[in-house]
Amino acid sequence: MIRFVLADLRRHRVGAALIVLLITLAVAIGVGVTLQERALRLGSARAADKFDLIVGAPGSETQLVLSSVFLQPAALPLLPGEMLERLAADPRVAWAAPLGFGDFHEDHPVIGTTTTLITNTAPGFLAGRMFADGHEAVVGAHVPLDPGAEFSPTHGRLAEGGHAHEEANYHVTGKLEPTGTAWDRAILVPIRSVWEVHGLGEAPHDHGDDHHHADTHSGHELGEHWHPGETPPVPAILVKPRTIADAYRLRQEYRADPQTMAVFPGEVLTSLYATLGDAKRVLSVVAGATQALVAAALLLVTVMHVGQRQRQIGALRAFGAPRAAVFGIVWVELFALVVTGILLGHALGYLAAKLISRSFAAQNGFALPVGFAAGDGARLVLLCIFAVLLSGIPAWLAYRQSPVAALRS
Repeated sequence: MIRFVLADLRRHRVGAALIVLLITLAVAIGVGVTLQERALRLGSARAADKFDLIVGAPGSETQLVLSSVFLQPAALPLLPGEMLERLAADPRVAWAAPLGFGDFHEDHPVIGTTTTLITNTAPGFLAGRMFADGHEAVVGAHVPLDPGAEFSPTHGRLAEGGHAHEEANYHVTGKLEPTGTAWDRAILVPIRSVWEVHGLGEAPHDHGDDHHHADTHSGHELGEHWHPGETPPVPAILVKPRTIADAYRLRQEYRADPQTMAVFPGEVLTSLYATLGDAKRVLSVVAGATQALVAAALLLVTVMHVGQRQRQIGALRAFGAPRAAVFGIVWVELFALVVTGILLGHALGYLAAKLISRSFAAQNGFALPVGFAAGDGARLVLLCIFAVLLSGIPAWLAYRQSPVAALRS
C-alpha cells in the first residue's frame, strides 16, 4: 500500500505540493504569533529583573519604565536632586543610583550613573575596569568600542537634529559582560560628568593616576556621595530596597509625594502584557480563521479528487482490493500531506519568530528567547488528531463507493 501511495503522490506531485504549502502557511501564522508573543513577555521580564523600584517625576509610568529599563529615548521630566539625597540616606534602601539620559555616541545611549549601579547589576567585565574619574566610560558588551578607545558624545542623535558636545571627551576603561538586556548597547559614564556637560554641576575631581589602576572604587573620588542642596535634578533613580516590605513602603511614600512617582517595573509590564494579550487574541482569531478556511478548501479539494479517481478506485475494487485497503490508501495519502504541512508549519513559524526576535534584539538591545513550551506539544497533538479526522472524510467516501458504479462513471 505504501508503494502505491508514494507512486500516486509522485504522479500528482504539483497538487500535493500546493496542499502542503497551504497547510504550512496556515499553521506557521498561528505558531509564529504564539512564539513571538511569549518571547516578548520573557525577554522584557528578564530585562527588568534587576530593577526593583524606579522613582521619577510625575508623568507616564510606562515611559519611565521604557526609558529606565529599556533605554528608549524620551524627554522625561526631571526629579529634584533632593530626592536622590533622601533615598541614599534612607535605611530602607540598600542602594539608589541616578540615571542621566539624553546623550548618544552614534546609536548607543550614553547613560550617566554610578559605580554602585554597575557593581550591583552587571555580571562582570569582559575586559578592562570600572571608570575612576569623570572622563572615563564603561561600555556594554554590544558597543563596538574597546578599552582604550575615545569618543565625544552628542546631545540626541545627530540624524535627528542632535548636536555634538565637543568639549566632552571620554576614555573607555572597561567592557561589561553581556546581560541580554538593552544595557548591552549602552555606554555608562559618571553622572557628575553628565551634569557638568549640561551645565548642572561641577566636574568630578581627578585624584591622580592611582585610580586608573584600581579594580574597585568606593565612589568618593567620583563624588558619588550626595550632599543636601548640592545635587542637580535627574530623570530617574533606580532603587534597591532592603526587603519586600520596604519596597512597598517606599513605593507608597513616593507615590503620595506630589513631586515624585514610584513604580514597580513588573507591574507596568503586566499592564503592557494585557494590551499585548489583546493584540495576540486578535491575531489568533485571524490565524484560526485562516486555518479554518484552509481546512475547508483542503476538504473540498480532496473530495473532488476522490470523485475524479472513481474509475481508479473502481478498478482497484474490481481486481479484488478490499474496502479497507481503498480506505487506507486514501487516508494515508491525505494524512501524510496534512501532517507534513503541520510539521513544516511549526518549523516555518519558529524560524519566522526567530528572525523577528533577532531583528528586534538588534534594534532594541534585549534578547527575546524563542522556544516551544509544553502547551505547544499539546497543540501539535490536537492538530494531528484533526488531521486524522479530516483525512477520514474522503477516505470514508472512497470506502462506500460501489466498484460497479465507479466503473460505469
